Amino acid sequence: MKRTWKLIVTAALAAGLLALVGCADDGDDGTVGGVDSAETFVFANSGAYKPFSFDEGGQIVGFDVDIAFEIAERIGRTPEMVSPVPFDTLIQGLRDGRYDALVASHGITDERREQVDFTRPYYRSGAQTFVTEGNDTITGPVDLAGARIGVVKASTYLELANDITGEDNVVTYDSDIVALQDLTTGRIDAVITDLLVGFTAMEESGLGIKPVGDVLEQDEMGIAVQKGDTELLDAINAALEEMIADGTYEAISLRWFPENILGE
Repeated sequence: MKRTWKLIVTAALAAGLLALVGCADDGDDGTVGGVDSAETFVFANSGAYKPFSFDEGGQIVGFDVDIAFEIAERIGRTPEMVSPVPFDTLIQGLRDGRYDALVASHGITDERREQVDFTRPYYRSGAQTFVTEGNDTITGPVDLAGARIGVVKASTYLELANDITGEDNVVTYDSDIVALQDLTTGRIDAVITDLLVGFTAMEESGLGIKPVGDVLEQDEMGIAVQKGDTELLDAINAALEEMIADGTYEAISLRWFPENILGE
């Protein structure tokens, strides 16, 4: 299964991805970006997006968590995680000043850019349709018209699903895993989610699901900070560039996936 997972994901991400590179100088205090080391780095995630952030034995772990803790160390701040937080409330919480950043797999969109500032992409993925293993009638988007599609609230996949099947046929969830579980019970006909999340569920949870059709759209994920917080934004971008250059990013990626998901 791992070899199949890797081959499918690699093929799905191979086409047309451009690297976006940002840079910043190291601070005089030895931290990237020179952020005050007395500060905390308060970051939030949904805690319901395996393998990016999820509960394991009462502790929220995952790729996003590891990335956030590494960033905190490099910018000289003390990490403080707020999780779980419903995905559809994360951006408003950031705007209200409850967190310094969202390390929560947010796709970078023009609509979201109006509310928050994004770092350079810290990984790339794509929107994928999943159905049950025994479903031979849905082979791609053309077969989804009128189908009941499950998606996570406030995700970029919600608009996709609305366009494909109509708003009345879309069922929203707080968690992709719950949506995929509902798929296997027959309550919904398909789920649109991140392909990495879906393949992880196939491999680790034993759900009887399969991907169908091509990736619906490519996604670039960014870390969100409050609008106008250029100091923190520059520091995080510099930390990411350093992590990528010295191999730390790849090591974190390979901890959770069979390959580097940066997509560069």
